[in-house]
Amino acid sequence: MPLVHMKDMLAHAYEHGYAVGAFDVVGLDFVEGVMAAAERSRAPVILSLAESHREYYDFELLMSATEAAGRRSPVPVALHLDHGTSLESAVRAIRLGCNGVMVDASQADFSDNLARTKAVVEMAHACGVPVEGELGYVPGVPGENGERHPGTNVYTTVAEAKGFVERTGVDFLAVSIGTVHGRLKGKAKLDFQRLRSINQALGIPLAIHGGAGLDDDQFRRLIAKGVAKINYDTALADAAGAAIRARAKSAPGAGYMDLVQDVSAAISTETERCMRVWGSAGRAAEVLSHCRPWAPVEHLIIHNVVGISEKEAAAMIAEGQQALGAIPGVRAVVTGRAVEERAQYRYCWLVRFAAPEVIDSYRGHPDHVAFANRRFRPVADRDISIDYALEGP
Repeated sequence: MPLVHMKDMLAHAYEHGYAVGAFDVVGLDFVEGVMAAAERSRAPVILSLAESHREYYDFELLMSATEAAGRRSPVPVALHLDHGTSLESAVRAIRLGCNGVMVDASQADFSDNLARTKAVVEMAHACGVPVEGELGYVPGVPGENGERHPGTNVYTTVAEAKGFVERTGVDFLAVSIGTVHGRLKGKAKLDFQRLRSINQALGIPLAIHGGAGLDDDQFRRLIAKGVAKINYDTALADAAGAAIRARAKSAPGAGYMDLVQDVSAAISTETERCMRVWGSAGRAAEVLSHCRPWAPVEHLIIHNVVGISEKEAAAMIAEGQQALGAIPGVRAVVTGRAVEERAQYRYCWLVRFAAPEVIDSYRGHPDHVAFANRRFRPVADRDISIDYALEGP
């Protein structure tokens, strides 16, 4: 397993008064370091990939490695799109393996933020995927990723937060109460009373972005007032950078492998420190018992064709691969032909769904209905379809 439903994971944290770290990963050193810390401290963890970081890595390749790390781990793991900016990016993230998505339209006005967030919620919930929205604005300061969040703090208000959650249906809300993205100069002045009031009004897990620079007491006070998810990025990047600089200083002329050999350990040390401060260490077993496993479904179709040539059948199948593969929640569409000519069924389709919830949304999706009625059913002969819940790695 143990990829688990992110909504279940954060519900457990919220109900039991601790926070799960959502650690932004930008390469294998980060994935390995974060997972080593989670497994060593027996903590649930969220591996987070930020849309704003995609210029630094191939998102599809890193998602494959991140998902593999989560599936082989003995601790509960969720995979999250951080700071997604559009419906299209959320659809793609789910297709590539994310089981939680954030839509960040916090720079837009309230009505636009609401509309864009609601569109993502409707799509993602049909795929069984929870959504984090953001209300208020968390700016950046000069430093790691700070330039990507210009402007000044716009604090979340209780009234707007309540209306936003009710009208969008988000599962978690990122709030602005005084934190900043990037490196912090001085001590953050956090509005804990505002956070308390928001938590009392909403009753859902809250998220904090801009956690770098906060002290242990501030983190504990945030958690006591409803924060169940803490995003963490800059401090990990700083730990990695410091490890590289230390190696370069101690070994002038060192090659790449020597320079980065301490990066994963440095990231792991900082990650484990956070897990212990935030109260998630030692929670893995109880979280696993509380959470539903996140497992894909294989939609199998076997059939023959009548009334068309092999070439026409190939064209129909190619059209189906393109149309069905674009439906939200569909992770892959693979087709094949029987190896033996005498096989009872000549053609097969394997359509992988992100989660069981996709079965219904896929069946009623206009693109599926159109392809099935116009291209597939008129020529399919003796077709059989079965949905299988997949088990194992």
